[in-house]
Amino acid sequence: MSEHTAQLLHRRAMLASLSTAVAAPMLASLALPVWAQAANTGALAELARLWRREGGVLLIRHAATEAGLGDPPGFVLGQCSTQRNLSEAGRKASRGLAASMQAHGFKPDAVRSSQWCRCQDTARLAFGQYEDWSALNSTFAGQGDASAQLRALRERLLAMPAGRIEVWVTHQVIMTGLTSAYPGLGEGFLVDRQGRLLARGDLAA
Repeated sequence: MSEHTAQLLHRRAMLASLSTAVAAPMLASLALPVWAQAANTGALAELARLWRREGGVLLIRHAATEAGLGDPPGFVLGQCSTQRNLSEAGRKASRGLAASMQAHGFKPDAVRSSQWCRCQDTARLAFGQYEDWSALNSTFAGQGDASAQLRALRERLLAMPAGRIEVWVTHQVIMTGLTSAYPGLGEGFLVDRQGRLLARGDLAA
């Protein structure tokens, strides 16, 4: 290896090390729980700043539910007794989110929800009012039309005016389909108008 080549490789290594050193704190800050309690209030303040500056959508997976996967056989939309619903812990977390939103001055321009009761209840307890939107409905186990629903979500994101902020309460499959990231129960993803994941956090933290 020539001396010139060795120097070039050394410079590239230094630049890569510098990029990692700069990027790591930024990535770590995005990974902080955005609804954390007193010790991490800076993360919530940062989310508020980012959301207000960039606009976009806060996607929220419904809060914690009763045990189970999917819904019981023969479940019916509009009949909560036939569905898997929020647990007491999920209802408590949703009410806690309402208090945190109010304390930090969050006021979305619109709140939209899947038609599943566990999403509607999360939205109602956390935000008071919401609008049903079938594009946010679950596509688990072949339900709905995943391609058409994701297309509708992306079109809505792109059409949003600059600075507008919305909340969409939905399901894991929808959030993963849009962002390629996997949310936990009650976790929120802040996405921009291109559907890029800007920050994430657990509302139950």
